[in-house]
Amino acid sequence: MSKLDFGIFLAPFHTVDEDPTAALDRDMALVEHLDHLGYNEAWIGEHHSGGYEIIAAPDLFIAAAAERTKHIRLGTGVSSLPYHHPFTNAGRMVQLDHMTKGRAMFGVGPGALVGDAFRMGIEPANQRRMMNEALDAIIPLLDGEQISMKTDWFELRDAQMQLPCYTHPRIEMAVACARSPAGALAAGKHGLGMLSIGGTSDEALAAHASNWKLCEDTARENGHTVNRDKWRVVTLAHVARSREQAKKNVEHGLEPWAQYFRDIATFPIVPAEIDDAYEYLTTEGMAVIGDPDDAIRHIEKLIKGSGGFGVFLELAHNWADFDATLEHFELMARYVIPHFNKKNDLRRTSYSYSHKNREVFVGAAQAAVEDEIDRHSKKVAGGDD
Repeated sequence: MSKLDFGIFLAPFHTVDEDPTAALDRDMALVEHLDHLGYNEAWIGEHHSGGYEIIAAPDLFIAAAAERTKHIRLGTGVSSLPYHHPFTNAGRMVQLDHMTKGRAMFGVGPGALVGDAFRMGIEPANQRRMMNEALDAIIPLLDGEQISMKTDWFELRDAQMQLPCYTHPRIEMAVACARSPAGALAAGKHGLGMLSIGGTSDEALAAHASNWKLCEDTARENGHTVNRDKWRVVTLAHVARSREQAKKNVEHGLEPWAQYFRDIATFPIVPAEIDDAYEYLTTEGMAVIGDPDDAIRHIEKLIKGSGGFGVFLELAHNWADFDATLEHFELMARYVIPHFNKKNDLRRTSYSYSHKNREVFVGAAQAAVEDEIDRHSKKVAGGDD
């Protein structure tokens, strides 16, 4: 890939013993921090139950974050399509596209927490079908078309957006894809980007690569072309100035985070029989917990294992306290991101050239000084005569 973008996938994750208002404030402060550091993207989750992932309306969060940031792009990560009528969902995202002057992105998926679907009376077996039906309506709506459509859970009658997208030809979209092929098929059918979640072990990377190939093939069959620049891979990371410090930092919140996935989430990231989440995640290649060089090696492994993608997304997790979390992202911005985007290549070339020719340059400078001293001495001597 010519350039690798960097961002976060902000669920967010907050333990049930802390003040939720303060937690939301820290989430916003984190996005502001990333904007200041030059991060490219932040995707904001939608969850309605479980008590841990506490943002229910990512579009509301994005609207507020857009007022507090300058450059970072902000996406729904994701909007769970079965939970919303396609007409109002598309309308909110078009409005957000205008309000952010094109910095909004529309990430979509079937919904991750089974508990959310249960509380809305939605059968989990129907969620992927409902996602596809919603997309079949949303895409033409975003393209300004008039559409009539009826399913067992929504109806559209001559529906048409009253505003076009601010972004041409439409707001950027991406479909969440874990191990199931549903996301890859949907992304390919409509020519959209793909958000690969579900881990970065060797097995997971192979599944992601397979799904991307499926996305490419499906896009081709439907007259579209998908670009790896729009493929985003989500992983886990925490960086400190040393491996030892990184390991110490994550003692703050790693185990409670792992327990949440065992207790509530659909699939446990760290199996119940595992006593040491740190050892498991780092050994299995699910996460990097170390220094910036460790992070570079981890990302290089992901690029190689996947065949290449456009955006490296970190699952924001609050494993470390907030100060250590902010430092993590600063270290990534200072040392890891420049490595992949070759921001220091010309500097190194300049440094190397200067070092190689140092004797020439120093010799010329010394000669110039000696010439000036000699000239001045002759001038003084001539004046004395």
